Amino acid sequence: MKNKITYYIITLFVGIILGWVFFHSSSNIEESHNHAAETSKATIWTCAMHPQIRMDKPGKCPICAMELIPLGQSGATTDPGAIHMTKEAAQLANVLTSVVSKQSPVKELRLYGKVQADERLLQSQVAYLPGRIEKLLVNFTGEVVRKGQTLAVIYSPDLVTAQQELLETVATKEAQPALYEASKDKLRQWKLTDKQIAAIETSGKVKTEFEVLANATGIVSARRVNSGDYLSPGSVLFDVADLSHVWIMFDAYESDLPYLSQGQEIAFTLQAMPGTNYSGKINFIDPVLDPNTRIARVRVEINNPGGKLKPEMFATGIVKANLNEYKDKLVIPRSAVLWTGKRSIVYVKKAKTADPIFKIREIELGPMLGNSYVVMNGLNEGEEIVTEGAFSVDASAQLEGKPSMMNQEGNKVSSGSMPGMDMGEGSGNKGNTAQPTMDPNMDMKDGSKQIGQGQQQFKVSGNCDLCKDRIEKAAKSVDGVAAASWNVTDKMLKVQFDATKTNSDAIQKAVAQAGHDTEKFKAPDEVYNKLPECCLYRK
Repeated sequence: MKNKITYYIITLFVGIILGWVFFHSSSNIEESHNHAAETSKATIWTCAMHPQIRMDKPGKCPICAMELIPLGQSGATTDPGAIHMTKEAAQLANVLTSVVSKQSPVKELRLYGKVQADERLLQSQVAYLPGRIEKLLVNFTGEVVRKGQTLAVIYSPDLVTAQQELLETVATKEAQPALYEASKDKLRQWKLTDKQIAAIETSGKVKTEFEVLANATGIVSARRVNSGDYLSPGSVLFDVADLSHVWIMFDAYESDLPYLSQGQEIAFTLQAMPGTNYSGKINFIDPVLDPNTRIARVRVEINNPGGKLKPEMFATGIVKANLNEYKDKLVIPRSAVLWTGKRSIVYVKKAKTADPIFKIREIELGPMLGNSYVVMNGLNEGEEIVTEGAFSVDASAQLEGKPSMMNQEGNKVSSGSMPGMDMGEGSGNKGNTAQPTMDPNMDMKDGSKQIGQGQQQFKVSGNCDLCKDRIEKAAKSVDGVAAASWNVTDKMLKVQFDATKTNSDAIQKAVAQAGHDTEKFKAPDEVYNKLPECCLYRK
């Protein structure tokens, strides 16, 4: 009996152990299977260069043939209007972001000008008596003269007669003092000094030659006579410029004038003396614009010890204007803004996401501050926006049919594949055909660069902000062009256009007709020659 009880106990114990092992293993297998199924179901594969590609299996990108990479769970549940990019795609597209912050806006104006002589220190050395030049003691332009220096020796018959009258009145000056003083005054009118007149009286002899003395110190900027020339009273012998004090005359466009005022500090450099910095204050702003160049002259006065600053030297000045009316406004980099007609847009990065997710937002801009803009409405402090690579993000939005600068409402397309293209092995979408797309960084045959569907950039010749305004207006005048932006530094014109209405050649022709050479078309000479002097770019 005792043995049977022991047998039953052992059997029960073995059964419990076997049951635990069997059910625990089944549970683990089922849990592992479910977890694997969920992981497989959650994994989506995409392309680092073309994030619009979404696959449920690994393979190659149908556009560029790169190996697909796993997107993960975070990419499956994003805002339908947002652009989801992988970290790898953002790095390859050079997409950089920065946090929006409030600043005290300072508008930086760059002005170009030349050194000029102070007009108030220009003198004309004239002859005050008629006669013939016997000797010319200053012989060339640029020679330095000092006040009182002898410039020329003149023979004057009229002066000989006047001396004789003086000597005759000297003998009767006690009896007729008025006549004596009148003869001396006549000589003084011809700019003879009292010392010279006294010498004539003392010697009692008539001088046949007299010196012309310099009435100012400076350099001879022009010589207008030669030896042997006959002079009449008031004839100009030399132009003399005093360069101890000079003007720097800058050209200011009418769009710059609201930010300039008298007394404003300006820092400038000279091409002839790199590394040397100068500063001064604006003393005068021309109240009238030049009708041809549309500029006003801005004057800065500066001392010139040693004569280092020479007339006609080129100068580059920088004025920093505080925009107090926009104090504590948001300021963003110029590269962050995309334009489409009247709209200005940026791409805002969503916070607290593992991968970069961007969404388009329309903003209202204030004045431009050099390489940045004041934002009036549309952004909040602390938000993160795309500051570099915004065109690449917008190109991705256009390819995915989401809201973009060219398509405000968006046009939803299937996210599983590019429609109309054979996806190849493992794609799960064989038989579909893809509409043609372009690599955002593909170079065009004519040398221009395709930067997205309906977007191109090409080189346009020009020099200044006047050129920028003229080039952009010419491009926007073409039917189908939504936006155009020309960079004065790299000379590249970026355009956004409807490819069903126009093309790159039509836009380049319109720009050339406005007077600016493009990569494919040359501006007509008669149009180019009528451009303002500052816009003439041909050597």
